[in-house]
Amino acid sequence: MPEVCRPTADAWLLRHFVYLSFGFWTGPTRRKAALFVLGLFGCLVLNLIPAIAVNRWNKFFFDALQSKDQHLILLSIGLMLALALLSAMTSVALLQMRMNFQLRWREWLTRTLVRRWMERRRFYQLSVLRLVDNPEARIAEDGRIAIELFVDFATGVTNALLMAASFVSVLWFIGGSLTLWGMTIPGYLVIAVVIYSACTSYGMLLLGGPLVARAEAKAMAEADFRFELSHTRENAETIALIGGDDAERELHYNRFDQVATRWIAVIGRQARMLFLSSGNNVLAPVIPLMLGAPKYLAGELSLGDLMQAAAAFIQVQLALNWLADNSMRLADWFASARRVAALDLFFDNLDKLAISAEDKRIDLAFSDDSALHLCGLSIAQHDGTQMLADTDAVIRSGERILVKGESGAGKSTLIRAMAGLWPWGSGRILRPKDARIAFMPQQPYMPRGTLRDALDYPHDDTLPDAARIETILVACGLGHLVSRLDEEQSWSDVLSGGEQQQLGFARVLLRPPDIIIMDEPTSALDDLSQTRLMELLSEEAPRSTIIHAARRNVDKRFYDREIQLKSRPAERVREAAKGREAALSKASTILRESLPN
Repeated sequence: MPEVCRPTADAWLLRHFVYLSFGFWTGPTRRKAALFVLGLFGCLVLNLIPAIAVNRWNKFFFDALQSKDQHLILLSIGLMLALALLSAMTSVALLQMRMNFQLRWREWLTRTLVRRWMERRRFYQLSVLRLVDNPEARIAEDGRIAIELFVDFATGVTNALLMAASFVSVLWFIGGSLTLWGMTIPGYLVIAVVIYSACTSYGMLLLGGPLVARAEAKAMAEADFRFELSHTRENAETIALIGGDDAERELHYNRFDQVATRWIAVIGRQARMLFLSSGNNVLAPVIPLMLGAPKYLAGELSLGDLMQAAAAFIQVQLALNWLADNSMRLADWFASARRVAALDLFFDNLDKLAISAEDKRIDLAFSDDSALHLCGLSIAQHDGTQMLADTDAVIRSGERILVKGESGAGKSTLIRAMAGLWPWGSGRILRPKDARIAFMPQQPYMPRGTLRDALDYPHDDTLPDAARIETILVACGLGHLVSRLDEEQSWSDVLSGGEQQQLGFARVLLRPPDIIIMDEPTSALDDLSQTRLMELLSEEAPRSTIIHAARRNVDKRFYDREIQLKSRPAERVREAAKGREAALSKASTILRESLPN
């Protein structure tokens, strides 16, 4: 991953995540957030009641055992059943409140990140720049972990404080003071549990210190591994056709080897922490019994007092050790929160990244008439290499333009600039205001769902007439699909490349737009099919402006004029290769300067 994707200002990233996620508390959802917090805190207090009652039950039960009072023993059993029911009810209420809070907070964060990802076509620019890894995993998986664990930690810390405060008083009053060598130690059990918890917590933090960085490295390796598997699935047919099975297998093996290596580093740290925690689990219940044994033997404590104090000691020790015991989950949260914050910072700084050498951008605006204007348009690659220089052109309403040129001449890039996807360059593109523009790429997008949904994508307010759909499908050579309109399929896998391009024409012809911008939309079709579709387009959309970028031979009778793009000289290609590294280095510097040290 490029260095720009490895933010070093960890504290700043965590603060930014808190700032980002706490937008849930400041916008329209603030009342909902406040109600969830009050409800969660109320459930924690309710959950504390049966815990305190069970602690007092210990004294009652063991005193009944000591006095061999059968009636009190039976009564204590009945009380325990009632306490078990109460504890179950409060635990369920706490679980419901906590998980609903996590869901609503995560829903807000996901919507925020998805909106920012989709705004200003950032999702496309990130895919071009490739300076941030797996934005979809950061939104889905890291966003989920960051919010869920954040709520878990807030709940756990609050519960630990409530438990510690409640049971410290029990230890103080029941344990009383201890006199050793003529010196009286008040609340000695409280002092003992604090010292013991401090030692165990320090040991856990010392052993688990490097765990955060190693957990983040493991999460990154896991995300890369998932991405490579998805990439293979998406390109399965091409890989199979060219016999890339072995190469892909080795690639996946290597990716998983990275996961395994980083997992081993995590396992080593967790093993050390488990050694300490396992010993603590055995020793912790015994410590209060040994400390209270002298006073019990001296008759200063009853058996019930001793067992109540021991139970309180364990509760306080667990509360004070909560953060250390959850250090692995804390490491997971740190890693995910930093990745979400870094993605959000990329959104904030994307306009500064990988801009052209002259720090200029293409201005996309509205024209005063119905024509499309190119005013001093220069188009560059995102590394600063110029592809089109100082072009002026006017494409009148209803005019049909053929854009031709060799591969690499910039036809597709010109189309992207007209669509507002390509900001790198200078000059202006003026499009008619309120004009409906349709873009027909070489590979039409096929959303999951029914064929009717794919045909109507992106959806308009009004549904197309069923008879119109059937007529257009038949005219485009897709009559065999009429009966399958309401089938749910992964249509990009079901339809051939040619059928997908035919569906792209049908999609446009259902509602002919004002401007149709085409980027080799017939590359997978034979000459006869291409001619038939262009004739259909002329008949069904006679008033539409058409800009068609094509590399192959086409029938020129469908066009009013032709624009020929020239390829760059070979030396410019070499310059582009040299400039790419410098441009990316510049982008890295811009992002680093946007983060505090």
